[in-house]
Formats: sequence, structure tokens, C-alpha cells
Amino acid sequence: MTTADGTGFEIAQWVVRIALAIPIAAMGVNHFRRGSARVMAKMIPPRISGGDEGRALFLVRFTGACEIAGGVGLLVPYVQYAAAAALIVFLVAVFPANAYASEHPDRFGTLAFPYWPRFVAQLILIGLLGLTLAT
Repeated sequence: MTTADGTGFEIAQWVVRIALAIPIAAMGVNHFRRGSARVMAKMIPPRISGGDEGRALFLVRFTGACEIAGGVGLLVPYVQYAAAAALIVFLVAVFPANAYASEHPDRFGTLAFPYWPRFVAQLILIGLLGLTLAT
């Protein structure tokens, strides 16, 4: 896959960036949809939101903006490495909300993705983002 000058690997990195950027940015946009945002706000563990619905909604919108910026950033050469690194940190930071939701499928329905598959999926995303950082 890699040629002597590394072009094949660089192409693979761009394919991965594009494949990640589109769904990441789309998930970010979903954080601003009224119904989705309210459900996501309930996913934030009370120990993080302080039980304050307004704070939880702010965190949902903030994380949505981070996802949009990260997704777009993956496609901008001058910031693509910073975007990938920030998204890795982001995935680690939001995992407690996903884990909390997985413990309460009765409250979150399809957003309550089972813990271990979610954990593995996030590790795969982190690995793919790490691949885009390789030089």
C-alpha cells in the first residue's frame, strides 16, 4: 500500500480523515437538534452536570461544537493534526456520558449503546484518529 515516497500511506490517511470527518461533524450537528439535545443532556451523569438541566444542555451544545470543529479540522491541512489530537481527548472526555447511558437503556433507548461495544468502538475511533497523526 505504501510507495517508496510514502504517498500511499498519505492517501490512506486522507481516506480515513474523510471517513471520520463526515460522521463526526454530523454527530456534532445532531447535538443542536432540540429533541436530541434534550435526550443527550439527560445522558450526562449528575456528578458532571450537577443535576442542572441548563448546564447539561450547555455541555451537549459545547460537545457538539467540538465535534463539528474537529470533523471540519480533520480536513484542513494546517490544523488536521491538532484536530485529530483534540478529538482523541474529546472521545476520552465524553466516554463517561456514554457509559452512564449504557447503564440506563430504559431512559435512553437506542442512545444507550451497550457498554463494551461502545468502549471498543471508541478505541477503534481513537486508533483511526491516531493513524491520521502518524508521519
